[in-house]
Amino acid sequence: MGLLQDWREYAYGVEINSPAGKAIWDKYFKEEKVIYEELLENPSNVVTGTVKELADKYNMELKYMVGFLDGINDSLKSPNSIEDMTEDTVVSLDIDLEKLYYNMVEAKAEWLYELPAWDKLLSADRRKELYREQKKSGTVVKEKKVGRNDPCPCGSGKKYKRCCGAQA
Repeated sequence: MGLLQDWREYAYGVEINSPAGKAIWDKYFKEEKVIYEELLENPSNVVTGTVKELADKYNMELKYMVGFLDGINDSLKSPNSIEDMTEDTVVSLDIDLEKLYYNMVEAKAEWLYELPAWDKLLSADRRKELYREQKKSGTVVKEKKVGRNDPCPCGSGKKYKRCCGAQA
């Protein structure tokens, strides 16, 4: 079994609201925040190394580093191949800042998208724009239903009931 599969079974195989689930995720979120604080201090410095080296660098258990790599992968300029990674797989954390902010909002990770480092990286207006864009992406807009006596949307000028809405 691969590292990613092990992490997913470990983290998602436990009820999140159980004491064990809360312990796993509380620890993960705390460690994740520390890494993001460091990465966002100098985002132009692309961090690379093996999975094991990064776990050691950030003083994190290997399985938690795998979870971090899983979480950040969609926010990278070039995602890493994480499905079959091992301790010796070399990964690169070349972050796309706008994607990262957007994904943090999507994950409802306030503790991450409200980090002070964002003030220096993206303007307040751009952060608001990305926030609104993400929130809007999950909103289902129901189109107004055409009434029987409304003009037909095909543009014929007839009432809908006498045109496209006519029963066959």
